[in-house]
Amino acid sequence: MKRIQLFEFEDYKWFPSWLRTCMTNLIMVLHRMMGLSEVLAYLIARVLQEKGLSKIVDLGSGSGGAMPEVLKALHKIDGLQQVELVMTDLYPNMEVAKRFNENSEDKISYLETPVNATELHSAPMGLKTMVNSFHHMPPEAARKILESAVQSKQPILIYEMAENKLPTIIWTLFLPFGLVILMLMTLFMTPFVKPLTWRQLVFTYLIPIIPICYAWDGQASMPRIYSFDDLDELLQGLETPDFYWEKGFAKKGNGKNAGTYLVGYPKN
Repeated sequence: MKRIQLFEFEDYKWFPSWLRTCMTNLIMVLHRMMGLSEVLAYLIARVLQEKGLSKIVDLGSGSGGAMPEVLKALHKIDGLQQVELVMTDLYPNMEVAKRFNENSEDKISYLETPVNATELHSAPMGLKTMVNSFHHMPPEAARKILESAVQSKQPILIYEMAENKLPTIIWTLFLPFGLVILMLMTLFMTPFVKPLTWRQLVFTYLIPIIPICYAWDGQASMPRIYSFDDLDELLQGLETPDFYWEKGFAKKGNGKNAGTYLVGYPKN
């Protein structure tokens, strides 16, 4: 398997939730700059329309992630204006849950009870999504997630905004350069964060904790992403006549690659 199991700060329970939120905010700025909400909306729309679904259940939502913006893009597609989004996590962020659950008009809710992605039979019905989070799962847990989708006959779409294509030795040699680039990027992206809090500003420009953590997690995530060959290995024995799997490159409107995806759903 090409993927290697490095650590990211966001993996740890002791990592402060406010700091995790600040880093997620930066990822959302990057999503908007790259136009990834529309890319994801197209992928998700295909499955919703194919299976006649009207609900998305996002796994590992954390402090919100990309899916609220993706839902806005989905609502612009004919026939999908009533699609709902349920955000879930193994360790729900109660502060974020309260914020989303106070507004019932945006068709977004945040489940306050834990949802384990390896036990999808206990999750609400609907298309399961994992956006930039599958690479956090070690192979054993990743395999269980895919097995759970097949066993519970629930559709799932996994998306990663990057691709694990560099040889590990090249990634290692260019790591210092990559860290510097990502740290500098945080300085430019921070003014575009919404909402922009004092913590986001102070711990970016005065005490640069956010740039350091963001740069490491961004670089460490690259070799952790499952390559297409890795996914084939994880899917061995799960490609049954009753369950459809498809993997490939997500595409922008101009035809350029914009990350990778794996989608699976029952044929009946």
